[in-house]
Amino acid sequence: MRLSKRIENLPPYLFREITRKIAEKRAKGEEVISFAIGDPDFPTPNNIINRLCQAAQDPANHQYPESDGLPELRRAIAGWYEKRFGVSLNPDKEVLPLLGAKEGIVHAALCFIDPGDIALVPDPGYPPYAMGTIMANGKPYYMPLTEENDFLPNLEIIPSDVIKKAKLLWINYPNNPTGAVAELDFFNRVAKFASSYDLAVCHDAPYSEVSFDNYQPASFMQAEGGRETGIEFHSLSKSYNMTGWRIGMAVGNAEMIDALKRVKSNIDSGIPQAIQYAAIEALNGPQDLIREQSLKYQRRRDLVVDMLSDIGLEAKRPRAGLYIWTKVPGGYTSLEFANDLLEKVGVVVTPGIGYGQNGEGYVRLSLTISDANLVKGLSRLTEWHIH
Repeated sequence: MRLSKRIENLPPYLFREITRKIAEKRAKGEEVISFAIGDPDFPTPNNIINRLCQAAQDPANHQYPESDGLPELRRAIAGWYEKRFGVSLNPDKEVLPLLGAKEGIVHAALCFIDPGDIALVPDPGYPPYAMGTIMANGKPYYMPLTEENDFLPNLEIIPSDVIKKAKLLWINYPNNPTGAVAELDFFNRVAKFASSYDLAVCHDAPYSEVSFDNYQPASFMQAEGGRETGIEFHSLSKSYNMTGWRIGMAVGNAEMIDALKRVKSNIDSGIPQAIQYAAIEALNGPQDLIREQSLKYQRRRDLVVDMLSDIGLEAKRPRAGLYIWTKVPGGYTSLEFANDLLEKVGVVVTPGIGYGQNGEGYVRLSLTISDANLVKGLSRLTEWHIH
């Protein structure tokens, strides 16, 4: 048996050793507190679940769905963008429901990347940007995100020979893993840059509805030339605690949306319709939950950042997103520090190296942890510092 080169080129799972150690500790009855996963600990709101259950009883929703989603869902997505960002989208040409944003992100590479083509990918960054490129037989070119540049890519330093071969430019704000945000003037510059070099922009924006201190993240669709040069991926996962239901969307450039629709129609059979009706309820229903949750996450953010500061770890207070990006103590790599916390105090954090070479020297802590475990985990971090 011979595996494809694309599978052979996929890097090994970096965190498998940590995962093994977590399993070992739990098998011994030891409690492990995890700050590693960005999966909301709040339940999906009752109105959304009730609509899901109601729709599941309808035999019409027991059959194959359409791969481009219900027209009512596309209209709900367009309506939500209009209310939230003041952006007017054509629901039939500029909106595409997805089986979660991650699915669309990986499949986007198949729309643009031919063998040898380049995708410009942030480093540190969400791994599927690069993995989708590799699976399409393309090459990721890693754009450094540094603290000195507010974790924004410096587009001006990308070599001209790289830009000539590049087809895609990936950006992600509010950012995972750094927690950085981007303002509209940055999106305007990105759109202008993409237009100059005939690049397709893919903006991943699932964290735009988790924001703090009255900050309101912008959409790439609001940028001058944004809809002409790119698409934006979004998700109901973080906004409405629907990670388990797997539903998201892509919006923007009609040609790019059509290409992604064609890829998807040959790969999947669409989103179960009961889940689509739940999504319609989420988008059209009461939105108070989003503000209430953000206030809860903000309180957790402050507790985590204050504790990290107390034990001598440097972390900026993010204005949006679900993550705290903190420097590791001197003398540690990110993986060594993560292992040390797990071994000594049973706390799990994500090593920055897992997000790219420029993630080295940092670890990521997620705010999606129950209040009880948050307090317990922070107490253990204090214990680690004392020892």
